Amino acid sequence: MATEKVRFGIIGCGMIAEFHNKGIEKCPRAELYAVSDNVAERAEEFAAKHGVSRCFKDYRRMVELPDLDAVCICTPSGLHAEAAIVAAQAKKHILCEKPLDVTLEKIDKMLEAVRRNGVKLGAIFQSRVQSDTQRVKHAIEQGVLGRILQADLRTKWYRTQEYYDSGAWRGTFALDGGGCLMNQGVHGVDLYQWLVGPVTSVWGKVATVNHNIEVEDSAYAIVELAGGGRGAIIGSTCAYPGYPTCIEIHGEKGSICIQDARIVSWDVIDQEPPEDLKIGGGEGVGGAGDAKAISSLGHEILVADLAQAILENREPIISGAEARTAVAIILAIYQSSREGRAVAID
Repeated sequence: MATEKVRFGIIGCGMIAEFHNKGIEKCPRAELYAVSDNVAERAEEFAAKHGVSRCFKDYRRMVELPDLDAVCICTPSGLHAEAAIVAAQAKKHILCEKPLDVTLEKIDKMLEAVRRNGVKLGAIFQSRVQSDTQRVKHAIEQGVLGRILQADLRTKWYRTQEYYDSGAWRGTFALDGGGCLMNQGVHGVDLYQWLVGPVTSVWGKVATVNHNIEVEDSAYAIVELAGGGRGAIIGSTCAYPGYPTCIEIHGEKGSICIQDARIVSWDVIDQEPPEDLKIGGGEGVGGAGDAKAISSLGHEILVADLAQAILENREPIISGAEARTAVAIILAIYQSSREGRAVAID
């Protein structure tokens, strides 16, 4: 690298790019070096707003910049792998928005390109890096709840028809990959499987009940966990006004409930909650009723982590291989709904 700062380029200058830029601005080891968007005016406007002189319509030209170190992929979901493969071939490290892509075939090609070219791939699953969810993960690993018996995930959010109409890619199988699970629910599915997984099989049903879109806006699945526990995954974009994502975890020794990445209950048999735990006081992630109303903290943490991973030559805290799992679970739910049977997780 030409500098001890990691020079980032942004591919796709839509709404979510602002959160990546915020992370870059907050990180002393990172700088925004270039931007690209297939709508030239949008790229130019974003570049002018953030004081960047290198602006491209074609990201393939941007990744040719010799001093560019890494890219943030902020395109529609079904275009993530294509951009990642081009970036990897240009020896650029990658921070990719969720989901990695919308099919396992494309994700696996993406992972192979990263491996073959020796670059880092980090994924945006910001719910994992919140202080309360980290605490729950540690508690489960330390056996505070004992064996997990049941764990339920509810992502009952709300999106208007105008939201889906705001972009031609929204609500399409080709570019969104799915609806309330693949787009809105993927954060919850990732957090769920990270906390209580592995998930071994699902039996699901999805439907479109309230929007004029190709993909689902209502989803239910019964889940089997590797440890023998059971659970449910529920997703919706029909639940006005939008409710915080909730994960309820029940073990042999007690229960913990998380809402919007905050601990809202900690009930362990014959044990008081930790003295320093502020029930409901952690940092939330948002997004239940408004796609723009999300916290930037997770992006700040994950941008800084990728920069450090590059400088220290280590893996990011959420690697591409890890980020594949949530997509595999969601695709298995879709398959189960089509075929009317339980589906094992690939």
